[in-house]
Amino acid sequence: MNSAEQASHTEHVSAEVVVELESCAAQDAHAVFSALRTSFSSDRSADDVPEEMSGPGATVWTSTFDVSEIKEQAEPRRLTAPVLVSLQGGYWAVDQLIKALGPAFTVHVLGMAAGDQEKEVELRLEGR
Repeated sequence: MNSAEQASHTEHVSAEVVVELESCAAQDAHAVFSALRTSFSSDRSADDVPEEMSGPGATVWTSTFDVSEIKEQAEPRRLTAPVLVSLQGGYWAVDQLIKALGPAFTVHVLGMAAGDQEKEVELRLEGR
């Protein structure tokens, strides 16, 4: 691949990562999404705070982050309990998001499923 092809390829790589949090307290979901919004642009505004839903089944919170540009590093955050996180996106984008979580939380990679263009990574986050 020559440099022109490589530059063109880089421009078409998606910088978006879908983040899903399941079965955690609303305040923990807010802590995770707030930390990520500190570093990246999101499809949700800062005042879009997760709320507990009543009824059967688990509540899943989802947001998409554009990791093409890091705004600033997130400060350490507290959680009431470990949070399970699912990330889905391009290889580079998912890796960038995981790196950005490091200063805010203790990050444990639980597993990964790799595809041709994307990967899905399961994490457990603990407060700092």
